[in-house]
Amino acid sequence: MNMICEKYRRMRVAGIGCAAILLLLGQESMAQFRKSNFVPYSSVSLGIGTSSYYGDMAPYGRPIASTFGMMRWSATANYERHFTPRLGARASFTWARISGDDFKMNGGGKGDSFLFARNLHFRNDLKEFALTGIFKLTPDSRSYDRRPQLGAYLFAGIAAVAHNPVARVPDIEGDQWVRLQPLGTEGQGSPGYDKPYALLQLAIPMGIGVRYKINARFDVAAEVGFRFTSTDHLDDVGGNFPDPNVLKDDLSRSMSNRSAEPTAARKGGDRTDGLRSFIAERYQISDPNIDPFVVIQQTDFASPGTLRGNSPTYNDTYMTGTVKVTYILGSPIKCPPLK
Repeated sequence: MNMICEKYRRMRVAGIGCAAILLLLGQESMAQFRKSNFVPYSSVSLGIGTSSYYGDMAPYGRPIASTFGMMRWSATANYERHFTPRLGARASFTWARISGDDFKMNGGGKGDSFLFARNLHFRNDLKEFALTGIFKLTPDSRSYDRRPQLGAYLFAGIAAVAHNPVARVPDIEGDQWVRLQPLGTEGQGSPGYDKPYALLQLAIPMGIGVRYKINARFDVAAEVGFRFTSTDHLDDVGGNFPDPNVLKDDLSRSMSNRSAEPTAARKGGDRTDGLRSFIAERYQISDPNIDPFVVIQQTDFASPGTLRGNSPTYNDTYMTGTVKVTYILGSPIKCPPLK
């Protein structure tokens, strides 16, 4: 009798063990089934946000001022395809305006004295078409309508960026903006100088985002993305001052070297005190009766071959911050009819 009881107890333990193993295997199989039966879906989204530029007028060494000092706007439209619970791809078009101004970024003469004396500014409307991959840190469930309430993701890819920097002419009474690339402000296109920079450039976009599920069809998301470009001329600045005699005309010369302008052209602002301080600091000319706009032209400040850009080893970068609304295009899962 005892032998029968012991045999029954062992069989019960073994049965419980087998049941536990089967349960675990069943759970694993169900997980694999759900994973293998993930239903791909698509989505479209529209977003608006901000843009910031980093380059010769927004130094990398001053990240806070460069991010917020000349922040502008951006708008984007996306199409996404989600292939697995974690992986997706995106095609997007982004229109972003970036801007820079030596006068504003240097406090009207209280910041970097060289940049203030240089007195350059620009704006540039960027049109970006990008293809990026998406890695979801929070994976989706089997179907679009069962995706997590809150998720985070990373993205990276490649983009083509069309750009065309412009600046305001020295007449503060007018509002005429001219395209800078055709002017060859650093001698581009002249003998002995670089060829004109291209108005279509490559960029590498990458960033991070968070997504919140509103309902089965709609999400809202916020993301921050950086674009590392292949050019140092989003701002038309990247090399040295040219010999003014090789420039095309008076407009080219005036847009190349703006150090002698009494008024900051983009938004106005008297440059007298700031330029006088720069001349006293750099050239030890501290006579309060001097005309700094005459004196600066008699120095070597913008002589041919001297540095016009302040970050010649770095290409320009821009960042966008976007809030977007997403509409899910997926269709519900339908079970096949029983036969």
